[in-house]
Amino acid sequence: MKILAINPGSTSTKIAVFDNKREMFRKVLTHTPEDLALFSNNNEQIPYRKQMILDALCENSLSIQDIDVFSTRGGGQCSHIGGTYKVNELMVKEAHDEKYASHPALLGCQIAYQFCQETGKSAFMVNSPATDEMKQVARITGMKGVYRICYCHALNQKEVAHRYAASIGQDYTDLNLIVCHIGGGVSVTAHENGRMIDTNDILNGDGPMAPNRVGSIPAVNIINLCYQVNSREKVMKYVRSQGGLYDHLQTFDAREIVCRIKNGDVYAKNIYDAMVYQISKYIGSMYTALHCHVDAIILTGGIAHDTYLTEGIKNYIGGLAPIVIMAGEFEMEALANGAYEAVTRQSFYEYSGIPVWNESLLYKR
Repeated sequence: MKILAINPGSTSTKIAVFDNKREMFRKVLTHTPEDLALFSNNNEQIPYRKQMILDALCENSLSIQDIDVFSTRGGGQCSHIGGTYKVNELMVKEAHDEKYASHPALLGCQIAYQFCQETGKSAFMVNSPATDEMKQVARITGMKGVYRICYCHALNQKEVAHRYAASIGQDYTDLNLIVCHIGGGVSVTAHENGRMIDTNDILNGDGPMAPNRVGSIPAVNIINLCYQVNSREKVMKYVRSQGGLYDHLQTFDAREIVCRIKNGDVYAKNIYDAMVYQISKYIGSMYTALHCHVDAIILTGGIAHDTYLTEGIKNYIGGLAPIVIMAGEFEMEALANGAYEAVTRQSFYEYSGIPVWNESLLYKR
């Protein structure tokens, strides 16, 4: 069974083809600013990205007809429990209409659905960013009508959690884990018996400082900033893409920052150490969310390759639970594994478009 995994991002589309669970090839299809400037919105990019996928298949002696099943990164759906979902018309419409979000990731299910229509095959979405398994108590804030949402690196987090469980001969649903994905954004999540019961919202300015995101800062400072810059777009850039290490050091690259630290840059050291401290502090908060019963703490994502960072985190929270380093990301493997299980075990969900939580549940026991 040949599986095509599709993972669209802001400046690239990652694809990979698997024969069952064996990778045949993978490729990063890069989209230059000049190419993207030709399109007025994300949806207009679909034919362009789709043709690049077809060309990459052809370069590897494959056609779209050779693919048995498609698997895609999610995006643009309402909140739903984790797992694999069959791509359906409702899911595609919500992504196309940008009902819940606006991001190139929303193109994944649309492209996969078009391939399905052309080939008669099926497509699946695996552990999307809208995966929401949070406990109600974790949602409530000090402002009525404002609630925390689960927006984290669910695809990679769930995959490394499953991999760790398999490595020790256990099932993911039998473990309590804290998984910390450290990339451009940082998500720290409490996994309780297979469910992500609490996390920080990486999209909307919650959690530790990250390479390109401000993380949690006092609300009054944000209010003042809104009046100072008088631009919602500029403030959102601080929150989502140009804050954190980038605002301090004008780079997202942890390798460059560590090099600067080794060369005696005191300011770079103090800023990077602050991020290490904040990540550690959030890991500690998730330890509490799991009633202080944690089987392991997993550090994953691209920056988990950096021993300066991982050793710094260990110095803070090493006494809480065993620390496991699973550096890098395993999103393409996760997409393939989800589709494989969906087909071979007929194990998948139907997307309903009904959010998993709403405010009325606060008035029910």
